[in-house]
Amino acid sequence: MSRIGKEPVALPAGVTAQVDGQKVTVKGKLGELAYVMHDGITAKVEDGKVVVERKDDTIKNFHGLARALIHNNVVGVSEGYKKQLVIEGTGFKAVLQGKQLALSLGFASPKIFDIPEGLTVTVENDGLQVTITGISKELVGESAARIRSFYPAEPYKGKGIKYLGEHIRRKQGKKVA
Repeated sequence: MSRIGKEPVALPAGVTAQVDGQKVTVKGKLGELAYVMHDGITAKVEDGKVVVERKDDTIKNFHGLARALIHNNVVGVSEGYKKQLVIEGTGFKAVLQGKQLALSLGFASPKIFDIPEGLTVTVENDGLQVTITGISKELVGESAARIRSFYPAEPYKGKGIKYLGEHIRRKQGKKVA
């Protein structure tokens, strides 16, 4: 049985949840998010908590998933999510151009990333640190991963884009005989 699915999702002050059939809508001070549950999974709001239940044991893998995604939505509308990326390398930098992020990464032309609706991207430290914030954990994480995929940090010199606090395991390189 799913132990994660059994635990109710507590709603902090200022956050409301509404269940309409298979759709759970969560509203908070930062915005509104919705999640459509799998068939056989139901939810109800009682005593300031969202309780997720399943019809039978054939869909128990979706029970914990539904509870976790509803919890992510509650945290998103109350606190928000943030990912920070660090750019290392000579001449590497990021520049905001309206709704686009231009990344100069040593290629002939800059890599352009279109910022999705609902995200806020800021560039700090002279273009060497990019901060992505938003209410959707999925959208923030996916956008950070796509930006990082333009030039992931390489193990020899450490050049590239990495998450703040990420440790890149370094390799020695060639030895001179």
